[in-house]
Amino acid sequence: MTGERLGPATITLVGLMARVAGWRPDEVWAATPADVRAVLAGWTEGDGETGFDRAALSAMMEQYPDG
Repeated sequence: MTGERLGPATITLVGLMARVAGWRPDEVWAATPADVRAVLAGWTEGDGETGFDRAALSAMMEQYPDG
């Protein structure tokens, strides 16, 4: 049922955070975008800017509303 309600990118991100950060499900769901960015920042190249800003978050929230 969960896979039907969440987008594929969300499912991928949950799996990634479980593997990369060792987060358990309750830690994944309690995390904020800033938490995820902080963990993944060490995996990016360049100046540390990932391009995920408020506009990108708003677009994602519009595409995948919670309710």
